[in-house]
Amino acid sequence: MSIDIDTARKVAHLARIRVPEDHLLELAQELSSILTFMEQLNEVDVEGVEPMTSVTPMRLKRRVDEVTDGGYPEKILKNAPDAREGFFAVPKVVE
Repeated sequence: MSIDIDTARKVAHLARIRVPEDHLLELAQELSSILTFMEQLNEVDVEGVEPMTSVTPMRLKRRVDEVTDGGYPEKILKNAPDAREGFFAVPKVVE
């Protein structure tokens, strides 16, 4: 599939990317090569191939799920613009 300059301009506009006029031809060629590669991928027979989430069958290390208070509320609250009685104080938003 071939992308022309007008289509490349439209894609750049939709993606909110500012592309100078002298770079539109290069962008069109790059988009065309990406679409060509995707067409090649569509030709591959994947019948019977299980989808995979990783290239290695390793499980991630897991930590014990424990509920704690963090152990250092003073350090956390010292960065707060307004803290009262050990909590973050926020402006009232509901009247």
